[in-house]
Amino acid sequence: MPKLNTEHPQVRAYLIDVAVEWMEETGVDGWRLDVADEVDHEFWRAFRQAVKAENPDAYVLGEVWHDARPWLRGDQFDATMNYPFTYAVDGFFTEASIDGRAFADRVGRFLFRYPDATNRVLFNLLGSHDTARLRTRCGDDVDRVRVAMLALFTAVGVPCVYYGDEVGMRGGDDPDCRRTMVWDPTERDEALRAYVRELIAVRRERSALTRGDLRFVHDQCGGDLVVYRRTTAGSRDGLTVVINRGDEAATVELDDDWSAASVPSVVVASRDDAVREVDSTRVTVAGVSGVVLEP
Repeated sequence: MPKLNTEHPQVRAYLIDVAVEWMEETGVDGWRLDVADEVDHEFWRAFRQAVKAENPDAYVLGEVWHDARPWLRGDQFDATMNYPFTYAVDGFFTEASIDGRAFADRVGRFLFRYPDATNRVLFNLLGSHDTARLRTRCGDDVDRVRVAMLALFTAVGVPCVYYGDEVGMRGGDDPDCRRTMVWDPTERDEALRAYVRELIAVRRERSALTRGDLRFVHDQCGGDLVVYRRTTAGSRDGLTVVINRGDEAATVELDDDWSAASVPSVVVASRDDAVREVDSTRVTVAGVSGVVLEP
């Protein structure tokens, strides 16, 4: 692979012209920039100016695995791949190396790290061509895949599903994670696919998930439990997300953070028997499951 001097005017012009030509000729409406932290900032500033001149709504996404603030000041990328979110999900859901309070702290840390407008377009992912498959990391436990997906689609940011994760593809570390797509219906988890489609529909229908704030209910987060609220500005009514990674059912109190006296309804659950019991003050959630509730 050649190393190019992107500080050289002709090299810079050539590469940027390639990007603009793809947009002009094929209608490409965004760029995902590989290993973006190994290219100088001035190049990305010039790249952004050219791309946005062609299409102001084009999405400029950089691959940065760590703190990406130097690239997210409004002059380079719209967003970066949010691997800190991936690490937090792995720590809580797949490895069980951190508890619910630590998960809340980690997510809260990167939400405070970036401006709110940046957080809303961060590229959230559970896996990619550089990581082992989600189902494999979950020890082939589909229930754990389902609760991880629930967290992905109820988090702040842009959810991204790596091809095949929605049908339960397996695969170890690179290159095993890059297997070709499974098209045979008999080899796919179609129930998982239907569930992911349901999550997509819920996210599209509920503005609290696309535009709302996220606040962890810290006195309920800990051990195997994570509880958070998604609410829109100026309204207490919103959605409550309860996730239980433990093997046993767990009960979460709702009375201190619930705006309605009536029994909340289930918007979506990770499995049919996820909710064991619910009333106006508490909900009991089955082991390795999660639920989204609304008044």
